[in-house]
Amino acid sequence: MKCFDYHKKNKLKCERKTCRYWIESNQTFGCGILIAQKENKMTLEEIGNFFNVTRMRICQIEKKAIKKIRELIL
Repeated sequence: MKCFDYHKKNKLKCERKTCRYWIESNQTFGCGILIAQKENKMTLEEIGNFFNVTRMRICQIEKKAIKKIRELIL
């Protein structure tokens, strides 16, 4: 079982602040991976609030990621 699965299953907040996926959030038990899971449908605004950036910056990151994925597929 992965760390984030454990915290989600047991409804425990992660305290490993040195983890690269750790984020200050009660909604995701402190884990950035849980934000990305399919059942967590969030707006760009909500994602931006998690990472303390604007909705527009999240949009830019999303577009860049989609472009990189397309380049890898083709």
